[in-house]
Amino acid sequence: MTTKDDRLEFEARKREMSLALGNDEDAFQQSLNTLLTLDKYDYAYLWSWMGVPIIQMPADVIATQEVIWNTKPDVIIETGVARGGSMIFMASLLKVIGKGKVIGVDIDIRAHNRDTVEKHPLSPLITLIEGPSTTAETLAKVKAEIPAGASVMVVLDSDHSRDHVLDELRCYGPLVTEGQYIVVADTLLGYGKDTALTPNRRSKIWHPGDEPYTALNMYLEETDRFETDEALNGKLVLSSSPGGYLKCVGK
Repeated sequence: MTTKDDRLEFEARKREMSLALGNDEDAFQQSLNTLLTLDKYDYAYLWSWMGVPIIQMPADVIATQEVIWNTKPDVIIETGVARGGSMIFMASLLKVIGKGKVIGVDIDIRAHNRDTVEKHPLSPLITLIEGPSTTAETLAKVKAEIPAGASVMVVLDSDHSRDHVLDELRCYGPLVTEGQYIVVADTLLGYGKDTALTPNRRSKIWHPGDEPYTALNMYLEETDRFETDEALNGKLVLSSSPGGYLKCVGK
């Protein structure tokens, strides 16, 4: 008995449903309401990757994995180190792919978090740079870690205020190479219509208008190098970063 090879049809169906989900406003609102309920339990803080807290929604972890596996970047730059789990996660994928490194940038890499990262088996694939992410000095250190001709992906997950994220987009967007992605984390903060819909179990609260999604849209008005990945973002319900995955389409 011969079974039909339906792999292409399967992928086409995935894309169709992802785009349809992205246009379902009721489903998205239900997702937002669920996340606000889960926020009472510090939901994003309950997960770890290979023993290190990752502080991400599971949907975002899977989406980022899809991007990394499909594009196979040589360098991934992440602003916002926190406890290090995201860097460990991305480094683990690069280890399987067989190439690449992660550069983590943070204004304050606390000693215990640095200790966790530096003692992890994947630490040889990670470079830590401490300093304000958008200063000339920090950017020079980051650029010095990027080999000539490397393909570069960026994840922005530090200070989520509009002006800072926009500054990071302007600084790190040009480093992203064609075909790679820049991921703007916590865009969900821009989807609430009022402060009652803003997650508040955080060290700082950013209200609609002063958050990453507003910065992202401002940046897209300034550049034609990036476009929103509609299918990937379409399926990002129960996610911190809907609309936050941008693909570089220009040199």
